Amino acid sequence: MKQNNIKITFAGNPMPLSGKEIQVGDKAPDFTVVGNDLNPIKFSEYKGVRIISVFPSLDTGVCALQNKRFNKEAAENKDITIISISVDLPFAQKRFCGAEGIDTAVTISDHKDLDFGKKYGFVMESLRLLARGVIIVDTDNTVQYVEYVSEVTTEPDYETALKKAKELL
Repeated sequence: MKQNNIKITFAGNPMPLSGKEIQVGDKAPDFTVVGNDLNPIKFSEYKGVRIISVFPSLDTGVCALQNKRFNKEAAENKDITIISISVDLPFAQKRFCGAEGIDTAVTISDHKDLDFGKKYGFVMESLRLLARGVIIVDTDNTVQYVEYVSEVTTEPDYETALKKAKELL
């Protein structure tokens, strides 16, 4: 897989990303992932303003915080679809969401083919995990915001991302 130019670290260690780097102004590539029911889901099935919340694994504290925060925002902003994506198995995502009351954000798994990760440049190949980040796609399917979180063990910039998403409504 082709390495991109985004520079991030994971616990202070450089972590090269592979896949195509996504940028503001790009048309959002369609991708296929797996839902909690193990059925394939295409990104193109979701319409309107979408926030893609990307993270390595639900079984870490920062990822849990990220999902709880975006789920809360989804509940308060019904016109924005929050799509949470990791390579966690769908069973783990379903368990986590049930235990944590995540009921508004959509959780999907890229574990099978890394289709999202490759098309958006979020694959930490040496770990076979996705890096942390946020992408906002508008109603015309154009990328309007991208954050590759520079240190994977820290949270994304929620305020800037949510402000941008709300401006698109």
